[in-house]
Amino acid sequence: MLCQFSFQNFKSYKDETTFDFRAMAIPEFQDALIRQEKAEDLLPVSAVYGPNGGGKTNLLQAFFCLINLVVKPIHALEKNRQPMIFQQGSSVAPFMLDESSVNEPTIFQVFFRVGEKEYQYYISLKEEIVFESLLWRTLGGKKTGLIFERDGQKIELGASISKASINLDVNPKMPYLSFLAINYNIPVIAEVQNWFESCITQSYANPRAENIVLVSKNEATKESLIHALNDVGIDLSGYRYDEDSKHLFTQRTINGKVYELPFEAESDGTKKMIAALPVLMVALQEGRTVVVDELDAKLHPKLLRYVIQMFKNPELNKKGAQLLFSSHDLTTMKNTVFRRDEIWFAAMNDNHESEIYSLYEFRQEDNTRVKSTAAFDKQYLEGRYGADQYVAYEWMKTAENF
Repeated sequence: MLCQFSFQNFKSYKDETTFDFRAMAIPEFQDALIRQEKAEDLLPVSAVYGPNGGGKTNLLQAFFCLINLVVKPIHALEKNRQPMIFQQGSSVAPFMLDESSVNEPTIFQVFFRVGEKEYQYYISLKEEIVFESLLWRTLGGKKTGLIFERDGQKIELGASISKASINLDVNPKMPYLSFLAINYNIPVIAEVQNWFESCITQSYANPRAENIVLVSKNEATKESLIHALNDVGIDLSGYRYDEDSKHLFTQRTINGKVYELPFEAESDGTKKMIAALPVLMVALQEGRTVVVDELDAKLHPKLLRYVIQMFKNPELNKKGAQLLFSSHDLTTMKNTVFRRDEIWFAAMNDNHESEIYSLYEFRQEDNTRVKSTAAFDKQYLEGRYGADQYVAYEWMKTAENF
């Protein structure tokens, strides 16, 4: 489970930026929180809003980039590994609107939980790795243990790794975490590596029919998928994936007869839901973290709300799955859907640097927090939360402008 993610000097973000999945001490939707004994509660869902060019996509790409840094070398060198649910990658790119930043390293840091442990992974890099470390602690514990630390080409190993026969000479461009995962069978490294590989990073601007393969051979999951599609008004009785042609066909039963249509013949909204739901269901079943750019693209608001509610339903989300997505859709920006700490904004400041903040953190003109009963969507359109849309609400209300 993802607890916190920080980065610095990446694309439109110059300064250290932190996205937090830890739940604040507020009363909304308490039954939807992810709870573990001796640990802070975590959020199941977070949405990022803001104008085009404000930094929503770059925030998600920072996470994509970190996952890509660790996982790509492993899958490039281990050809027999199972394919990941991993479509969206990103490359390291520093903030370019400042002379000093161009020559400074880009930094990523992530806190995450696996079982009864919490891990902290940190990496700083330019063309080569500048610094890298992996730490751990038990949930509820205060003592942190070193797994490894790398300062340039100098590497220190912690007690959890047997120092016998461990190579300390590694490619300066390869993360040491990836190197250890590829070359050694070390339980703690395998656990961390598996978490990185379990993260699902995607863009749903373009539906991918092949996602259906994830559940096509599991009849129980297939039935659950059809039931979910029916719940949101997509009247399918089944589907068929042709392994030879790699084509997907949707099925409808009319007067007792089954009719098939090619996936491409469905509407954009139907295609997107059919492509998206299998991945989201795998995440719910296995407790994965899903990070999606443009989840609302071509998706009816009713379907978007359905996806959000799946992750916030403890009966469906029993293993701590999490969903982080960017969105322009304001029909779901409501206090009946989100907690205040689940809504985030990304926007440019006066120095053309992206910044993020949660609705809970935001302070109004009188220095008070936004109330949980506020009309979030209306106040956002009024420009009261910063991160204004391109079209000002006051301009929209003036009839003579049309």
